[in-house]
Amino acid sequence: MIYHYLKSGSDVRGLAIGENATLTQAVASILSMAFALFITKKEDKELSQVSIALGRDSRISGPALLQAAGAGIVAIGGDAVDYGLCTTPAMFVATQTEGFMPDGAIMITASHHPWQLNGMKFFTREGGLRFTELDELFVLAETLPNNLNMTAGKLIKYIPFLPTYEERLKRLIINSINPEVSMPLLGLHVVVDAGNGAGGFYAGLLESLGAWIEGSQFLEPDGHFPNHVPNPENKDAMASLSSAVMKVQADIGVIFDADCDRAAIVDHTGKEVNRNRLIALISAILLESTPGSTIVTDSVTSSGLSDFIQEWGGVHYRYKRGYRNVIDEAIRLNEIGIDCPLAIETSGHAALRENHFLDDGMYLVTLLLIKAMQMKQQKENLGDLLSGLKEPIESVEIRLPIIGENFALLGKQVIEHVLEYASERPKWHIAPDNREGVRISFDLENGLNNGWFLLRLSVHDPLMPLNVESDVSGGVQTILRQFYEAIQCVEGIDLSLLKNELAE
Repeated sequence: MIYHYLKSGSDVRGLAIGENATLTQAVASILSMAFALFITKKEDKELSQVSIALGRDSRISGPALLQAAGAGIVAIGGDAVDYGLCTTPAMFVATQTEGFMPDGAIMITASHHPWQLNGMKFFTREGGLRFTELDELFVLAETLPNNLNMTAGKLIKYIPFLPTYEERLKRLIINSINPEVSMPLLGLHVVVDAGNGAGGFYAGLLESLGAWIEGSQFLEPDGHFPNHVPNPENKDAMASLSSAVMKVQADIGVIFDADCDRAAIVDHTGKEVNRNRLIALISAILLESTPGSTIVTDSVTSSGLSDFIQEWGGVHYRYKRGYRNVIDEAIRLNEIGIDCPLAIETSGHAALRENHFLDDGMYLVTLLLIKAMQMKQQKENLGDLLSGLKEPIESVEIRLPIIGENFALLGKQVIEHVLEYASERPKWHIAPDNREGVRISFDLENGLNNGWFLLRLSVHDPLMPLNVESDVSGGVQTILRQFYEAIQCVEGIDLSLLKNELAE
């Protein structure tokens, strides 16, 4: 497949600026044509009956790529609707919203990545494309000529959707706190950091409902992201939000990535609530109303999080990295009768059953703000819910390069070697609930299950991420030394970074 080099999980991503650009306007046109054909098969419609919505984040390459995508859809005979600046979750919500309901939607975004990159996320009325469906789209793209008349056919219509999406969130807040009150957030001080992406409107939404938004920052769209990377996992971005919250003594701070499908918060003390803490927080809120339910996460979550979910009456279910993997597994569990209201990655991708299992950072944050307001009315703080979360004393991630062309096969061989090694050592405990790579727990300093490592194959790259956590001081080095002894003679993996970590 000649377009396969653009595949990033279930999305398309590539360099969109400069002479070496890989996601060009021509490529965007071809892939959009292919998506129109994909929709005709899925919906059993003629091209002339197919309507596809287009949206973009604030990247400077976005407007041109959106227009090229629309021109491709129109040229092949479909109907293209431009929603303009939008969020990724809103593009799917449009397919479910009366008065809009396109047959499909394309979001032009590269999420949290640098401004020179861009990408395309595809939605049907059933949700985002799966890995195999994206491969099918690439196959369709190869059948298309690249010399179609891009000026032929219908015009691209402009219909903004963000106001409708915003109103949906407003109604959620009002109905959850007090349907009789028009400004239910009165008295709550929220700092919003949009990272100059598409989410700046959220501050105005909160203010219209009574929230105080002093200290909010980087709300204006700017495709160069001049202030910090729009990434809830980025240390500088989280530190900037924390500083802003502390400066104005706000109740809570919220931050989005560029297309708002991921988010994180900081509490009133400026403490970051992302990764394991974010999972624990939304899990606690959901388990209050759905006790006994299952929370699906990615594989690198901590042992403390598992204990926390169990203490709140839930079941922790680890699955493969990749937000589409986690979401699909949660959907599957519900289909076989397992009560699963949430699929969430440590990256901040969170999908709730009540919201079509759509990974929507803004919806997640809205639920957290509703709970924060309810707790403030009781003179409590949202962070109080995390009082029982045990966090590791030490943690590290080392990304080990794989040497060789067939990196997927080599990676599997490395994992098989570690599993065989572990099976011969009684002090290496193979995790019974692991569903990706190999996870081994250790009993450090006469404790029980107080350290672990996970070795897995990267979703996209020729790398093997090694995550290590310890509940005792010095435990990470102890585990790394044992891991090195197990892996030092294995061919096909570069251990330089591991050696550097051991030398420190």
